[in-house]
Amino acid sequence: MDLAELRRSLELGREVRLKVKVVPKSSRSEIAGFMGDGTLKLKVQAPPERGKANAQVCSVLAAAFGVPERNVSIVSGETSPLKQVVVAPPSDLRRRRAPG
Repeated sequence: MDLAELRRSLELGREVRLKVKVVPKSSRSEIAGFMGDGTLKLKVQAPPERGKANAQVCSVLAAAFGVPERNVSIVSGETSPLKQVVVAPPSDLRRRRAPG
């Protein structure tokens, strides 16, 4: 799995579920690649306090996938470095896929 495949899924109107390992208080915010088990490693500058790192996780992933931040949500692991994240496709793609 790579970022290009995940972007294609979003372009086809499919939501993407990711297992993410977050490294807070890094020198820069960036996607550091995939780990051996398929977990996405994500570095963020924000500290892990009062939701700052989580907000930056959503921001970095939204920018990487070209979707609004509101389309990225942490579904589990809010207080853990290991998180389950869902990235929803842009709403115009969801409307195109909807029957009717």
